[in-house]
Amino acid sequence: MAFSLDALEDEMQEFTKVFLGDYTMKKRLCGKGILGKEQAHLLGAVGPVARGSGIPFDVRMTDYLAYQDIGFKPVVSDGCDGYARCEVRCKELFQSGELIRRLISDMPEGDVAVPVKGNPDGEYFSRSEQPRGEVIHYLRGNGTKNLVQFRVRTPTLTNVPALVEMLKGCELADVPQIVLTIDPCIGCMER
Repeated sequence: MAFSLDALEDEMQEFTKVFLGDYTMKKRLCGKGILGKEQAHLLGAVGPVARGSGIPFDVRMTDYLAYQDIGFKPVVSDGCDGYARCEVRCKELFQSGELIRRLISDMPEGDVAVPVKGNPDGEYFSRSEQPRGEVIHYLRGNGTKNLVQFRVRTPTLTNVPALVEMLKGCELADVPQIVLTIDPCIGCMER
C-alpha cells in the first residue's frame, strides 16, 4: 500500500473537524485548565502547552536545522484552556504535512548518512522540538566507548509545574482531560 500524504491529510481533516467541533469536547475543554500567557511563561511551559496560552515559541524558530530556510512559524492559540491546547495540536498536524512537502522539494543533493567514527570526547548539548515541546539532551564523553554523563529534560517534566497551575480549583471530574491536554509521557518522567 503506497503512502499518500494527501490521503492522510483528508482523513485528518475529517477527524479534526469532528474533534474540534464536537459539542461534548467543547463542553469538557473550553474554559477548563486555564493557563494564562504570563503564567505559562513564568512556569516555563513548552510546546503546545505554551502555544495554547498564546506564547509564539517553538525551538524550530531558532537556528535549528533548516526550519528558518522554509519560513517556519509556530501554531498559536490565545484560548489559554484545554481546548486551545488541543486546537494547537490539531493544526500542527497539517503544518507537519506542509513542512514535509517543503523539506522534500528543497532537499539538497548529497549523502544523507554520515558514518560515526571513534569515541566521543567532550560535551554536547542540544535542544529540539518534539510533539510535546522542547527536549534537551546533554552528554559528556571521555574518549572511551561509554559516556561519562547523559541527561535528558523532557517536555512532560517541564510542563508539570504548568499542569499543577491548571488543576488549581478545578472539578475532580475535569482532572483527567486537563491532564491529557499536556499529552503526558509518564515513561519520560521516570527518574
